[in-house]
Amino acid sequence: MPLAYHITWHTYGSWLPGDDRGWVKREVPGIQPPDAELRSQVEFNLAHERPLLTDEQRAIVEETIREHCRIRSWTLHAVNVRSNHVHVVVTAERKPEEVMHQLKSWSSRKLNEQVGAKTRWWAYHGSTKWIVDQAYLANAIRYVLERQ
Repeated sequence: MPLAYHITWHTYGSWLPGDDRGWVKREVPGIQPPDAELRSQVEFNLAHERPLLTDEQRAIVEETIREHCRIRSWTLHAVNVRSNHVHVVVTAERKPEEVMHQLKSWSSRKLNEQVGAKTRWWAYHGSTKWIVDQAYLANAIRYVLERQ
């Protein structure tokens, strides 16, 4: 069992296939190279607006994550909600994908209540890294809290 997970997810449409920063293709190992034509095609076909979280919405997401971790008795080591992505370092006796799904779902509910409409807030899936030693845990916490 890992010590914790470093979980990251982006807002919908903020990191697309073909992106200049590189991108991940499902079931293909490694980071894929930039592809301007692919990015342009994907961008044209987006089904929803691309949300950028306001300061108030970032606070809602952070509070929702803190409260959900408290209710579930998960140890929240660090959280940082940015305008287009979220980082969480958490210890939970669940698979990281389940933790991420719950945090994204509850955050979406609270954001939808705030805006008074159902919105597509998050990209499909995200990153779920297993933290297996104390040095990695300390580095992940420092990264989330100080390097964003």
